[in-house]
Amino acid sequence: MTDQDADKLVGSDRVLAVLAELAKHPRGIGLEDMARAMASAKPTVHRALASLRRAGFAVQDGHGRYVLGDEFLRLAFAHHEARPDHVRVQPVLQRLCERYGETIHYAGLDGRDVVYRSKLDPTSGAVRLTSMVGGRNPAHCTAVGKLLLSYTLHTEQEVRDWAGDGGLPKRTEHSIGTAEELHAELARTRERGYGVDDQENEPGVICLAVPMFLTSPAAPSGAISISALAYRTPLKKLIEDLPAIRAVVANPAP
Repeated sequence: MTDQDADKLVGSDRVLAVLAELAKHPRGIGLEDMARAMASAKPTVHRALASLRRAGFAVQDGHGRYVLGDEFLRLAFAHHEARPDHVRVQPVLQRLCERYGETIHYAGLDGRDVVYRSKLDPTSGAVRLTSMVGGRNPAHCTAVGKLLLSYTLHTEQEVRDWAGDGGLPKRTEHSIGTAEELHAELARTRERGYGVDDQENEPGVICLAVPMFLTSPAAPSGAISISALAYRTPLKKLIEDLPAIRAVVANPAP
């Protein structure tokens, strides 16, 4: 955050900015480091932290560092668990997780990123992936992202405008790096009706995604994906099992 940004923050805006910064430090952060991160005076940041502590949204650990409070976490998880899309996709995530023994996501598109709205890991044998509920990844590197983009970007010019002048960052050596490549991949994705990620977001991890229609029969509300270790569950196996995957997603009721 710049000094100019910090000067614009007043009252509740500053408290919310401090809360957002605090969420970036799960192991805690001291007052001095927080003031530096906020580019603001320590007394100012301390008052914002005091407001958060009174609400139960922040606490201090035994070393004087500030962390998110249990009340904030309770509200966040209660909201997430009660969201209609989360409730409706949970049976799908559960059945696919049991069937394949791999991590299952439900994600939506937000600008140039995908946002993970729900995630379910198998009870055993899972390798922790970098994804988390509320987390983001570049859309062009993920199966869910490419699938959802295929519904909105149809021409090469639309893809170029979406990609912007900065280009497409490559997460791995397999990632798409140009608008031309992405345009061709989106065309293939539209034709086959599913998205793939062949070690494009994380080395050694593959993913297959299919659309989820919760609110409209024409525009997907998001996408369901199966993320797996390439050596354990090859992408080819998931593609061959696509009819069964689609059948599960088409019938979300338990």
